Amino acid sequence: MENYGKWKIVLTADGGSFAHSQYCLVFLSPSCTKVPVVNQPAPTPSQNVSVSPAAEAAGGAAPKEPGDTSPEQFAGTAGIVEIKRSEIPPVLLNAIRTGRHKNFDRVVFEFEGNQVPGYHIEYVDRPVRNCGPGEVVQVNGYGFLLVQMIPAQAHTDDGQATIKEQAFPPNLPIIKELKVLCDFEADVQWILGLSSPNRYRAFELSNPARLVIDIRH
Repeated sequence: MENYGKWKIVLTADGGSFAHSQYCLVFLSPSCTKVPVVNQPAPTPSQNVSVSPAAEAAGGAAPKEPGDTSPEQFAGTAGIVEIKRSEIPPVLLNAIRTGRHKNFDRVVFEFEGNQVPGYHIEYVDRPVRNCGPGEVVQVNGYGFLLVQMIPAQAHTDDGQATIKEQAFPPNLPIIKELKVLCDFEADVQWILGLSSPNRYRAFELSNPARLVIDIRH
């Protein structure tokens, strides 16, 4: 497997770039494709916080997400995708869905309200570690796609987890396992264990706010 997780370029809102390190499973890279930064205004946070149902592990063909007009075929990237939104309050993650499509496997992170948090997505190497004590986390697969969402949280104000299943196997051609790595100080991380580190795409949908990640077959 090629190493895609060593370096990164963080893009600023004015199109510039600067080197920046993260403390949790994020590394720096001398060469990667620039990803446009899209800054969206943050809406007023919802006051209705509810505990989500368990994460959905759909093994069959999945319908398109509402509002999704993306093409079935895409080139994708094996590098880093990052959008920074540090000036908004933490966004509540309240559902995860997975599904198989004709040309890709999909995972959807759904949030309360209509604001997607910032996110950092990249392939990382073993060993995979959690963000607290740095303990090694065993993940099935041969490719490991880290999805870090900041600022975000996956628990209610009284500490109840909004995603009840903290690890599950979707039984899909590419996505073999999803596991939570972090839900601490507005930093939520999930790792996707894949059968191979295939190219992927990431995009946002609204009403409700969703981060969609498709990994090519």
